[in-house]
Amino acid sequence: MWGPQTRFGLVVALVSAAADQATKLWLIDVVDLGSRGIVSVTPFLDLVLTWNRGISYGLFQQQGPLGQWGLLGIKVIAVALLWIWLSRATTRLTALALGLIIGGALGNAIDRLAYGAVADFVLFHVTTTTFSFKWYVFNLADTAIVAGVIGLLYESLAGDRAAKAPRSGP
Repeated sequence: MWGPQTRFGLVVALVSAAADQATKLWLIDVVDLGSRGIVSVTPFLDLVLTWNRGISYGLFQQQGPLGQWGLLGIKVIAVALLWIWLSRATTRLTALALGLIIGGALGNAIDRLAYGAVADFVLFHVTTTTFSFKWYVFNLADTAIVAGVIGLLYESLAGDRAAKAPRSGP
């Protein structure tokens, strides 16, 4: 369960989970985002507290404790499998990406344990006179997970090939 990049990946996981939790605690307890409603930050970014009782994009909403514990169990299994992958990682990019995914999963799991739901708060939107679009509400843990997946995709599509690509010219 320990490999050459495991320590680095776990540090990334702990830092991303801690940053996620610090942000949520600040917005919930200090800013009191729940009672403030929508806080406009920029013309395209608002902060608004929502509670996600499901998984990504609000799928599989669970209202009772049994469903919440089920989702938490799935998350524990996912983190264990990701840790096994991390223990076999040979590159820092893989370890970074897996650390971000693990950290995001841990940050959201802490919410589920503490609140029975995941706290989401970032809302991107575009509104013009002819067009309106709102992205789903997300949090820093979700951002870490997406960044980790992008890192894994990049490495799988370009990482090895880029290092082994033949040189052109003389």
